[in-house]
Amino acid sequence: MAPAWAVPALTAAAWALRVAVWACLAASAMLVAEAAYMGLASLVAAAAAMLWRWRRLDARYRWEPMPMPGAGGRDDVEVAATGADFPMVLVQIPMYNEREVYKLSIAAACALTWPPDRIVIQVLDDSTDPIIKELVELECQDWATKKINIKYEVRDNRKGYKAGALKKGMEHIYAKQCDFVAIFDADFQPEPDFLLKTIPFLVHNPKIALVQARWEFVNYDVCLMTRIQKMSLDYHFKVEQESGSFVYSFFGFNGTAGVWRVSAINQSGGWKDRTTVEDMDLAVRTSLKGWEFLYVGDIRVKSELPSTFKAYRHQQHRWTCGAANLFRKMAWEIITNKEVSIWKKHHLLYSFFFVRRVIAPLVTFLFYCVVIPLSAMVPGVSIPLWGLVYIPTAITCMNAIRNPGSLHLMPFWILFENVMSMHRMCAAVTGLLETARANDWVVTEKVGDLVKDDLDVPLLEPVKPTECVERIYFPELLLALLLLICASYDFVLGSHKYYLYLYLQAFAYVVMGFGFVGTKTPCS
Repeated sequence: MAPAWAVPALTAAAWALRVAVWACLAASAMLVAEAAYMGLASLVAAAAAMLWRWRRLDARYRWEPMPMPGAGGRDDVEVAATGADFPMVLVQIPMYNEREVYKLSIAAACALTWPPDRIVIQVLDDSTDPIIKELVELECQDWATKKINIKYEVRDNRKGYKAGALKKGMEHIYAKQCDFVAIFDADFQPEPDFLLKTIPFLVHNPKIALVQARWEFVNYDVCLMTRIQKMSLDYHFKVEQESGSFVYSFFGFNGTAGVWRVSAINQSGGWKDRTTVEDMDLAVRTSLKGWEFLYVGDIRVKSELPSTFKAYRHQQHRWTCGAANLFRKMAWEIITNKEVSIWKKHHLLYSFFFVRRVIAPLVTFLFYCVVIPLSAMVPGVSIPLWGLVYIPTAITCMNAIRNPGSLHLMPFWILFENVMSMHRMCAAVTGLLETARANDWVVTEKVGDLVKDDLDVPLLEPVKPTECVERIYFPELLLALLLLICASYDFVLGSHKYYLYLYLQAFAYVVMGFGFVGTKTPCS
């Protein structure tokens, strides 16, 4: 029995917690409704694509192969094509101190099947390490001796980071003569027929501004963290991108493995560096001009996942903070736009930005890592079974359906995502409030060919946090302590039985708080 002086405080705490519970339940219902809608739309899109192939019906967008009488390959294209047959294509590869992967991306771009006089490979090197800059320049010179039209471009500053490099690259005279531009980050390796598969969509459908390919990952199996990332990104491509392309002809550009119509970029105002998601910024502005986007999941481009926890945290901060910051900057512009329908405005404001980029990171952390634990300690606060069990189960099942090969990893995925939700929530708030860290840009570390050799590690590889203090994440450890206290209280004095979940989640916070996740790298 609580002392008399504490009753008012407990009553106020219980009232505030009840409000928080129902606010989180309402937000969770929004999330599950959005997930169900996207899942259904993506399944319909997949079924429609299968029907088109089976019945040989005209697909939604026209596609015809480029005129190639030969069997394929660079020599056939060179002989078969004239200047009028193939449009001019610019291939941009932005990079920054990419010692581990620069050879892979440049070699893949130079191997693209396209008439040599109708393609320009542009390496945009913002490296600050003079040794790496020299290596990249020598690599470009080596390919130039093989009659590849490759340009090595540098800037005297890194203003605008990737957006600044891409914008500067488009200012060259040879770039202005190109009809389309394909963009690949330094760790991406397109297949030789990438342009032959994507460009026809743009050539035969003048309303399409962007063709986006799907990512596949060369290092998804090196550790548990990369396998979980693959699950999340597979869901992103199979559900979010597929449904957006099918229903609205819009989705967020992934920043790489896509081909843009240059005139659409120019009409939309070009690249802007006002956020850390310059790709999403350009996509939204282009969509508001009435252009359409196409996602083609059958075309895949090899890439690399962050394999260290530090690199993954930096990447997630940039993506989450940038998206929330872009929402802050573009909400009114979307509302007042007169070139698109109300339906599309609603999709952009509510589904694309508010639910997925604001509500999702906030409610995941607040509900599962704050409200549920505290409700185990405050008398008179209960959470309905449908909110505590049914909604999370529904969201998990919808993810599992699109990742049937990873069902055994779903418990780890849930715990991992809940831990990361704290980092993402802080990033979202940073972006919404536009604090000093809103434009922090840290390039994701890559390992390149080491994937095949030095990263053959077990699922949970100890990184020996005592070697480097920066590998200890104190916010995660403090939250782990809170969860342990709440779980122990519920186990001894409570009646909710939340402790079964809370102990598991606390363990996940401890493991990740001490850096026992991902692969190990030398301390920088």
